[in-house]
Amino acid sequence: MAMDVVDYEIFGSEMQYVEVELDPGEAAVGEAGVMMYMQSGIQMDTVFGDGSQQQGGFMGKLMGAGKRLLTGESLFTTVFHNESSGKRRVAFAAPYPGKIIPVHLSDIGGTLICQKDSFLCAAKGVSLGIAFQKKLGVGLFGGEGFIMQKLEGDGMAFVHAGGTLKELVLAPGESLRVDTGCVVAFQPSVDFDIQFVGKIKSAIFGGEGLFFATLTGPGKVWLQSLPLSRLANRIILSAPAAGGRSADQGSLLGAGVLGGLLGGND
Repeated sequence: MAMDVVDYEIFGSEMQYVEVELDPGEAAVGEAGVMMYMQSGIQMDTVFGDGSQQQGGFMGKLMGAGKRLLTGESLFTTVFHNESSGKRRVAFAAPYPGKIIPVHLSDIGGTLICQKDSFLCAAKGVSLGIAFQKKLGVGLFGGEGFIMQKLEGDGMAFVHAGGTLKELVLAPGESLRVDTGCVVAFQPSVDFDIQFVGKIKSAIFGGEGLFFATLTGPGKVWLQSLPLSRLANRIILSAPAAGGRSADQGSLLGAGVLGGLLGGND
């Protein structure tokens, strides 16, 4: 099946968005809630599943939606159709600071494995599935890396990496040890496994966890310096309402006494 061929442009540095240009009759599919703006002439439809034309009938749509549910995503995606007689643009915004990665799937063999919360948008026709990591160790201890998304097709797909992006190509047999949350995406030819840190003291007092991911080539991998889970944990730990540290904890009066009085806490 032929994919829609879309042109695009990425704007911004830390908080990016991608603007996709659609010819008449072309469409793009986006994750729920990521649309930033769209020009007149573009029709927006919320669909059950991933919106790919490869799904046949109700059961096919049900299977597609079920796959998305397993990855923790919404049962629905949004399809943006250009119903006008000229070119129109629709923009999709990154959900938190980082970089948008454009990937032409045909250039990497037609398949990309990515973290479940990294998919942003794609050309209509790209199929969004799931990729189970088959090794027992990954299933038991992989955390974020156990169930991942699988993007298939020959069109453009856009994924998001938090913080600073690192791209590298692993040679056959070359390995890299990575925090499980820092893996954004990789080609299917890359072997993904989970390895024990080896030292309990390092795991308990080092703050890095008991396990990390091992990526072994050949193939290309994309890494991020700021996983969403790490960002969320830091926000929760710093939120006084959630029992975190007060913003004025370092004041001369110690544990935020003056801030508490002024804020009406006592």
